[in-house]
Amino acid sequence: MPRPGQVKPETDERLSDRIAIGLLTRTFPPELVDRIVEESGKSGKRNRLLPPRVVVYFVLAMCLFSGQGYEEVARLLTEGLAWARRWSGSWQVPTPGAISRARVKLGPEPLKALFEQTAGPVATESTAGAWYGRWRLVAVDGTTFDVPDSEENDARFGRPRTHRGERSAFPRVRVVALAECGTHAITHAALGPFTTAESVIARELFDALGPDDLLMADRGFAGLEQWRAASAGGADLLWRIKSNAVLPVRRELPDGSYLSDIAAAGDRKRADASVVRVIEYTLDDPGRPRHAAPYRLITTILDHEAAPATELAALYNERWEIETTLDELKTHQRGPAQVLRSRSPDGVEQEVWGHLLVHHAIRQLMHTAAEGADTDTDRLSFTRALRLARRQVTTQAAFSP
Repeated sequence: MPRPGQVKPETDERLSDRIAIGLLTRTFPPELVDRIVEESGKSGKRNRLLPPRVVVYFVLAMCLFSGQGYEEVARLLTEGLAWARRWSGSWQVPTPGAISRARVKLGPEPLKALFEQTAGPVATESTAGAWYGRWRLVAVDGTTFDVPDSEENDARFGRPRTHRGERSAFPRVRVVALAECGTHAITHAALGPFTTAESVIARELFDALGPDDLLMADRGFAGLEQWRAASAGGADLLWRIKSNAVLPVRRELPDGSYLSDIAAAGDRKRADASVVRVIEYTLDDPGRPRHAAPYRLITTILDHEAAPATELAALYNERWEIETTLDELKTHQRGPAQVLRSRSPDGVEQEVWGHLLVHHAIRQLMHTAAEGADTDTDRLSFTRALRLARRQVTTQAAFSP
């Protein structure tokens, strides 16, 4: 129902479709969007059909309604904004060409800045699965998105080779993310070409880590330079390491772990090594194939009493939460096997930041709902929350009366 004095627009569009933008405008208020657009040097006249603020929301809506065409997304967006009196003027659905030109003019910078200023840790002290002792559990991992086959995208991002040595059908952009294990919220991200390794791009994220963080990573990230970069800000690390890595036993500890050190590949004398604690274990699970070599973890937590080996071995399973997070982003939100829309590199980056923003907004909503119901966020369905964001968010929840 409209509030007193509010005139319901004449339209045959469903109310739930008109106001689905509410989650995004609540998470990313118009005043904040305007400020970031201004700081990015992308502000423009406000009486145009597609002023910068509306283009920002269009990109977000485009990622929320990833299966819809430009004109349909624009219609849902502009009707939702008009209903909430956040954008005035005669309504007219912009043409796809006009939308494309507006996106080019906006560029990726405002979306990236919006993510950097709004994304961050979501978990509270009471959030289940978010903590181990004093440490916030975070994980790092990467994924790729297929992008349209254009010369510009190919030159910027590159593409993989098939097993026969042929080029893949589409170029790919690589995305590396830090995520909270307890909430699946992506707190920081970096983009790069497919030809750049995840471990290299990840270095852009390590400055965000602090003394309260325990960062988990798979064996693809292990290396002395990455190890030192990730721990430079005081964060503790728990990383899996390859089975062929040389880890000499320096001192055995009562819990079965031992102190060792890691060195650069060319440092055979280990003259410039970093001390680590090693935890080796095997999985005795009938549903899993047996491995001849044990799993090996290395950690900066050298005190076995503060973090016993059995607890860290069990805790490392939480690293898989970021795998689920990236699956939410790619498979459920973007859509399975879908190629991004943008034929230019700037458009690709703008679109990826839009997807990251939408995912963070949904995860914030899920965490709030879980806290209110006093339940674990893992018990809530991301797919259902995504559907809710698309069809049932009310204007009253998104805007102050």
